[in-house]
Amino acid sequence: MQNETPSCARCPFKASDRLCQKKDGKAPHFCPTRNLAELAEQSLKEYDKPSISEFAKQSSIQESEGYLNKDLGYENLRASKTRIEETMEFAARMHYKRLGIAFCLGLRNEAKVVEKIFLSRKFEVVSAICKVGRISKERIGVGKEHHIALDRAEEAMCNPILQAMILNTEKTDFNVLLGLCVGHDSLFLKYAEAPCTILAVKDRMLGHNPLAAVYNVNSYYRCLK
Repeated sequence: MQNETPSCARCPFKASDRLCQKKDGKAPHFCPTRNLAELAEQSLKEYDKPSISEFAKQSSIQESEGYLNKDLGYENLRASKTRIEETMEFAARMHYKRLGIAFCLGLRNEAKVVEKIFLSRKFEVVSAICKVGRISKERIGVGKEHHIALDRAEEAMCNPILQAMILNTEKTDFNVLLGLCVGHDSLFLKYAEAPCTILAVKDRMLGHNPLAAVYNVNSYYRCLK
C-alpha cells in the first residue's frame, strides 16, 4: 500500500469515523494514516526538537482556546476568537515581542490598522510593503505588456525577497503576511527566517475572501469545475 497516493480530500467517511480521528476508525485505500505509519513516526522526531516542541504545543493550545462550549460536546462547539486575536494571543504565548508585517500595496490601509492594533497590545512592529526598493519589473524580464499601469514609463515590481530580508535584518520574532499575491507569498515564505502566519490572502475579485468561490462552486462559480 506504500504506492497509494495520499488523498485525504477524497476521504468518503464522516469526520468523526475516520482513522485519523480514532484508533478503530475507517480508512480508504489511499489513507496516509494507514499507509504511512513509518513517516508519521519520522515526523515525531521533529516535534521532539525543543524549538519545534514548544511551538507545536502552543499552536495546539491556541486551537483549543478558539472554541467555546467544549464541555457540551463537539456538536455544540462555537468559535470564540477572530484570526487577528488568535495571531496576537499565539505571539504572546510564544513570548514574541517583535512582529513583522509583510503587506501588499493594495492593503496599505488594512496594514496601517493592523499595525496600530499590534502596537496597542505592546508588540514592537516592523513592516515592509511589497513595492519596497522600487525595482523595475524590467529587471526580472517583465515587459511593459505585463505592467498594470500601462500609462507609466516604469513600474515597480513586487519584491517579497526584499521584504523578507528586511524583516530578517530587523530580527522579527514572528511575521504576519497581509495580502501578498500568489507566488509572491511563496517567495516571502521561502526567504523569511522567522516563523510566519497568514492574516489575509489576496483575492481581488472577492474582497480577499477566496473561499467565497469554493462555497459557490455549484452555483455562481460552477465554471471552475
